[in-house]
Amino acid sequence: MVCPGSFDPVTNGHLDVFARASRLFENVIVAVMVNRNKQGLFSSQERIDMVKETVAHLPNVKVEGFEGLLADFCKQRDIGAIVKGLRAVSDFDYEIGMAQLNRGLTSVETLFIATNPEFGYLSSSVVKDVASFQGDVSGLVPPAVAVRLKEKFD
Repeated sequence: MVCPGSFDPVTNGHLDVFARASRLFENVIVAVMVNRNKQGLFSSQERIDMVKETVAHLPNVKVEGFEGLLADFCKQRDIGAIVKGLRAVSDFDYEIGMAQLNRGLTSVETLFIATNPEFGYLSSSVVKDVASFQGDVSGLVPPAVAVRLKEKFD
């Protein structure tokens, strides 16, 4: 099973989905996407490192970077399921199309986990906005990520 995303940066909402998926599946791969067309705040290696730090307490979760189609990533690793967290109907509108595309390309199934209401408003973009104005992100991201955000915006 794979949880894909850019995770720029990883948030407490992402971590909640990873933890819940790790209780449902024997093995979980968090796939950190490298998008050549998108300039992130953190490099792909920084994002991979942050995710690894935040999931270190979850023994059945491993982290990999990937570039290209998620369907190909799944096919190469014989992964049968993608898990995505959904915050709102707007997330579903986008993710259902991606789920149908991935299913058509490789027969991989996509499962949706409703986000914990505590994190329903949370996105990496919101975190970056708050951090850019030196706002307190300590309740939004894992501690190691908060430190890295502070370093980026100081």
